[in-house]
Amino acid sequence: MKQEHFEILLEEMNSKFNIVIEGHTALDQKIDRKFDQLNEKNEHNTFLIGTLNEKIDGVEERLSKKIDSVAADLKATDKRLSDKIDGVALDLKAHRSDTEAHHGVYRVKEG
Repeated sequence: MKQEHFEILLEEMNSKFNIVIEGHTALDQKIDRKFDQLNEKNEHNTFLIGTLNEKIDGVEERLSKKIDSVAADLKATDKRLSDKIDGVALDLKAHRSDTEAHHGVYRVKEG
């Protein structure tokens, strides 16, 4: 009777081990699927980040060109304004000299 009882216990333990092994196999497969899904998402995100970086580089390049263009335009405008101011100053100086030369006819009052 002891032998039969021992064999029954062994069979019961064996079936429980089989259940545990099946559980581990199912978990292993589930982990593998999740790992594959994670890799796919990672590859997709890497692609998206690469695409975004290319777009940002393009925008940066275009913006730099526009900024350089605006800076050049401002520099040219500044030069033209400076030349005009210098011209007005020369005209004013010439006018003042002419006015002072004719002080009997023209009088300049300040204030």
